[in-house]
Amino acid sequence: MSERLRRNQVVIEEFRSNGGVVGGDFAGVPLLLLTTTGARSGELRTMPMTYLRDGSRLVVFAANGGRENHPGWYHNLLADPSCRVEVGTESYEATAAATDGADRERLWAEQLLVAPYFAGFEERAGKRRIPVVALTRTQA
Repeated sequence: MSERLRRNQVVIEEFRSNGGVVGGDFAGVPLLLLTTTGARSGELRTMPMTYLRDGSRLVVFAANGGRENHPGWYHNLLADPSCRVEVGTESYEATAAATDGADRERLWAEQLLVAPYFAGFEERAGKRRIPVVALTRTQA
């Protein structure tokens, strides 16, 4: 297991055992767990990530630390937008949709206000436009 995957697993375990609260680099950061279905493997993949609340939606950012490529979870959602969200002690099914236009710009600007370091991700990403993805709870 790579160091990055091992660190994610530690965060996931801490999140689940502490009602959605984690320490270390993520202390005080709004964090959720997003579970997607692997586009190629069909296996479930869970990733911790920061989010922004937008009304009834939760919004995540496919920044990938400013790397040149979109993160794997984003590719998974393009193939199958059905996902599972864990936030705090709540867990539910959701549908993901990339935002665009004025909605995307508004959400990106709001994220920069609460997490200015995202500007560095945008700069490092170069020509890659960072997708802003809205997660909407699936009606039961």
